[in-house]
Amino acid sequence: MPPLFPPRSNFIARASLIALPILVVAIVVGLVLYGASSAVTQVGVPVAQPVPFPHTFHVTAVKLDCRYCHASVDKSSFADLPPTETCMTCHSQILLASPNLIPVHESWESGQPIQWTKVNQLADFVFFNHEIHVNKGVGCETCHGRVDQMTTDVKENSFYMAWCLDCHRNPEKFLRPVEEVMTMGYQPAENQLVVGAKLVKDYEILPASQLINCSICHR
Repeated sequence: MPPLFPPRSNFIARASLIALPILVVAIVVGLVLYGASSAVTQVGVPVAQPVPFPHTFHVTAVKLDCRYCHASVDKSSFADLPPTETCMTCHSQILLASPNLIPVHESWESGQPIQWTKVNQLADFVFFNHEIHVNKGVGCETCHGRVDQMTTDVKENSFYMAWCLDCHRNPEKFLRPVEEVMTMGYQPAENQLVVGAKLVKDYEILPASQLINCSICHR
């Protein structure tokens, strides 16, 4: 009676035992890398808007404060998008014939708001309060990047939980005086950890053990 398995069966079995774990690890690593890529996070991917809005010009040349367009950012849980009235404050007099501003004038005449595209979409199960962050010394650029250098809207950070926890665990690394929150290109003090620790105390920020509690962001 011939053998049930060919002579090379042992080799195939041993090779499979080695290859299978390697394949599993490769798949897991691949999924992790894919999850962190811009294809998923959309970090660095330009976001098209119905009206081209070069932040670099409005912030650097016109010197508009963030709150001119995002008026509720320091007194509401959300950062509102600018209504047409805000745009028309200037553009009822400036660049009237610009084709880029046709949607603005159409919105003004019809009374229908401009359908801006949100750049940062948070999951429904995440609670985030803009007001508390702004008034506790978290700079706009810490989360949104150098908006003053953006010609088109771009998502700067993934806003994954690990990214948020990096700050919640060590807020003293990232805090700045409240009057510098809107400053772009802010340079932290050489003794940032000392300054940050004082700001944590002055602004009555919760200890890290509470900031990383699940209920802080998931309610």
